[in-house]
Amino acid sequence: MSQQKAVEDVCSAEDTHVWVAIDADSTVGFVAVKLHSEDKMGEIYMVAVDPDFQARGIGSALIKFALEWMKNAGMSIAMVETGGDPGHAPARHTYEKVGFRLFPVARYFKKL
Repeated sequence: MSQQKAVEDVCSAEDTHVWVAIDADSTVGFVAVKLHSEDKMGEIYMVAVDPDFQARGIGSALIKFALEWMKNAGMSIAMVETGGDPGHAPARHTYEKVGFRLFPVARYFKKL
């Protein structure tokens, strides 16, 4: 699936709440949140900032907004997933900067 299609699917999903960051009438980032009411857990399902606008605090602001919204919606915990590769290091840094902590998980795969 292309990245554009993945973003379109997330932003149009009925169970997802989306907010955008705008600069001079242009969308420069967005955050998409899903609520798992049965677990009282909010999930930052997708967050992205235009590469030309990264490292300006936009991602952190979007995440902080989403966390406050989740709390007001009655959630007691927030979760976000990302890759462990070097390309996702900036995302991990942002999540840790706003207070997320790594939860060690073992995920096994077997080629068939």
